Amino acid sequence: MAIDKINQMAKKFPVLVITGPRQSGKTTICKHAFPGYRYVTLENPDDKAFAMKDPRSFLAQYDAKVIFDEAQNVPELFSYLQERVDNDNISGQYILSGSQNFMLMEKISQTLAGRVYIFELLPLCFSEISSTTKKGLLSFIQKGGYPRIYDKKISPEDFYPSYLKTYVERDVRDVLRIQELRLFRKFLALCANQIGQLFNAHSISRDMGIDTKTVQRWLSVLETGYIAFTLKPWYKNFSKRVIKTPKLYFYDTGLAASLLGIDNEEELSSSEFKGALFENYVLLELMKHNFAKGVNKNYFFWRDSNGNEIDLVVERGVNVSLVEAKFSQTVKPEFLKGLHYLDPLKGSLKFKHYLVNSADKSQSRSFEKILSWRDAGSID
Repeated sequence: MAIDKINQMAKKFPVLVITGPRQSGKTTICKHAFPGYRYVTLENPDDKAFAMKDPRSFLAQYDAKVIFDEAQNVPELFSYLQERVDNDNISGQYILSGSQNFMLMEKISQTLAGRVYIFELLPLCFSEISSTTKKGLLSFIQKGGYPRIYDKKISPEDFYPSYLKTYVERDVRDVLRIQELRLFRKFLALCANQIGQLFNAHSISRDMGIDTKTVQRWLSVLETGYIAFTLKPWYKNFSKRVIKTPKLYFYDTGLAASLLGIDNEEELSSSEFKGALFENYVLLELMKHNFAKGVNKNYFFWRDSNGNEIDLVVERGVNVSLVEAKFSQTVKPEFLKGLHYLDPLKGSLKFKHYLVNSADKSQSRSFEKILSWRDAGSID
């Protein structure tokens, strides 16, 4: 599905950008989708030095149909790419991939606006690994979706500490002072402890002995580096007492579980974070399926000061899906009650109601759909 969308957009735009977390499979999908293209990684010291020193001569080597991997490493190249695509007018002329979203997107917005299609590739969803494993929900949440774990059969206990060390030392070093890195690792662990909760910058600031501006700056590093992200509250005028603080989630549940010290299914099963990680899983499954189809939807949560809450609000125009995520195989009346709290106030909005639980089979009811965790990505 993702490759279909990528190939479709490469026929309409001169530049296609594939971005996402490190090791989410960007290089693999580029090579698979465009087998006839030349491949150049701008992490290669020689190519990187040539592109930085003489961008015009570097690009002159490639008439068209080339993949530039880790393109954000040579920001000098982007203005010259703009010049080439404007002169040549060739669809699918350049495929760019990159992990450091904070550097890549800045250059795209400055030089390639209107000439580029951006495709976000997150780690694997469950349907992409289900044929290769007999394991179920707890295993997938604990392992996460990074392809190398499944392709090379690497245990999460070996993969994630190495991944985090690489991320901190390779990517974060570009935007933080070296002396901040040790504190930043502690910040990551504290963020994992707030997964699925309102992001309390003041609490983290107090625990770490740093100011809240630093906390917010570091959070932006996590967001632009595809490690964690915030879910904003839904600002409809249903109540003046709506909570306005965002909630925190991770781009991969396996990474979050590792930061929380959860090393196997048994530990996850008894963990106080099981419900929050399941909620994170449901959100990610939906995002991954929509990204693969190139469907843009807005994701929020809703909560008021009286404790009324809806885990996930998915908005596209007047169509709104209200979603509850519960790690339970039993459908309890109280799970459904909150889904309908806003119904009397919906006005012209069109609501659909979903409960996603840990059962293996989905079911349809008169006023809501009960979805198995396996079908979380099918929410429309």
